[in-house]
Amino acid sequence: TVEERGAELTAARASAAKRLSKAVTAQLRDLGFRQAGFTVRIESVEPEAHGCDRVVYMFEPNPGESARALADIASSGEIARVMLALKTVLASVDDTQLLVFDEIDANVGGEAARTVGEKLRSVARSHQVIAITHLPQSAVYGEHHFVVSKSVERGRTKTRISEVTGGDRVAEIARMLGGEKLTSVTRKHAEELLQYGKEEG
Repeated sequence: TVEERGAELTAARASAAKRLSKAVTAQLRDLGFRQAGFTVRIESVEPEAHGCDRVVYMFEPNPGESARALADIASSGEIARVMLALKTVLASVDDTQLLVFDEIDANVGGEAARTVGEKLRSVARSHQVIAITHLPQSAVYGEHHFVVSKSVERGRTKTRISEVTGGDRVAEIARMLGGEKLTSVTRKHAEELLQYGKEEG
């Protein structure tokens, strides 16, 4: 019957929800959410094409606060990092071909940004990933690096995108580190970051 098949699916979801909650929470720890919690809540609904449940992702960004639906409380940056955590856990079974992350590393420190870069590269082994970032610690993990710039020409704003490689990429990472005025120190740091990113890959 519909109820019996629905109950089987509910049981399977409940089992998977426990494993997913634990795995995603562990990934979030790496991404700067040191004390956040992620759980999967399964709510009963009337039987429909996808079973007798509604699956809700619950998020607890700070200790002492009750978990609430991720869609209701998370900022865009938080949602992006939770999505990266999910995609990292589900990479081997997810058939989504293209993933776009917009400033997923916003409001994180250098160490967390490095971890974001590592996880983006890990997900990119099985997906096409486009990541928009202002942090060099993340950018050095990209296989390709593009710079987006704007200019005003004849009263019109134009946007350009160009790939940087070799010395130009070093200069761009150095600019991201220290601003427009490059020094030998920032350039050396940029070279070291790029080498580190390459070795980690």
